[in-house]
Amino acid sequence: MTTRFQLSLLSTILFAVSYGSAHAQSAERAPDTMAARVLACASCHGDKGQGTNDDYFPRLAGKPAGYLYNQLIAFRDGRRKYPPMNYLLEFLPDPYLKAMADYFASEQPPFPLPATPTVSSAILARGEMLATKGDPAHEIPACANCHGPSFTGMEPAIPGLLGLRTNYISAQLGAWRYGTRTAAAPDCMQIVAGHLTEDDVKALTAWLSSRPMAANPAPVPHGSLPMPLSCGSEPN
Repeated sequence: MTTRFQLSLLSTILFAVSYGSAHAQSAERAPDTMAARVLACASCHGDKGQGTNDDYFPRLAGKPAGYLYNQLIAFRDGRRKYPPMNYLLEFLPDPYLKAMADYFASEQPPFPLPATPTVSSAILARGEMLATKGDPAHEIPACANCHGPSFTGMEPAIPGLLGLRTNYISAQLGAWRYGTRTAAAPDCMQIVAGHLTEDDVKALTAWLSSRPMAANPAPVPHGSLPMPLSCGSEPN
């Protein structure tokens, strides 16, 4: 039979264990900062949003906050399809997504080394032409017209195109072409990508992924570039 002394001793032990556990949890609690909250993103996008060695997990750091916010909204609302992202963001409110976007936009870790081209010089030349001059005969504006002469993007919602891997750029252009990635109407990227051939995509991805980072990686200010098309994700 259990005695009062044994019950008292047991209660004391349980209290001590409970107190010690609670104290340890309190001492080990992560700081309530956005940097701590977005650690869930680190395994795929790097601890500073710099990207990882996986071709399909892109750099987030330094991109315009408006662009990042638009993409978080698109994943949450299902306009961009990637189940882990759709699941993680499903119940997050707009202000929280805005804070996440602002955090990654403010980070400036080093860029990765550019890719070494594995295509012919003729393919690279085609990619350079499409990126810098476009192909008016096929209604393809130059990437530089919207993403800047140094391809660092434009505030508040047009991303830079440097520091991305070949396969990622190819996958995103393919998603635009086939409608599995969409943006607010008018969806200018879907319009442009719809005019690209498979060879054009190959050329563009090879050339863009081989570009070194510009001396100034910051997106150009809003209104710096005369947009060739109206884009629903870009404010007037």
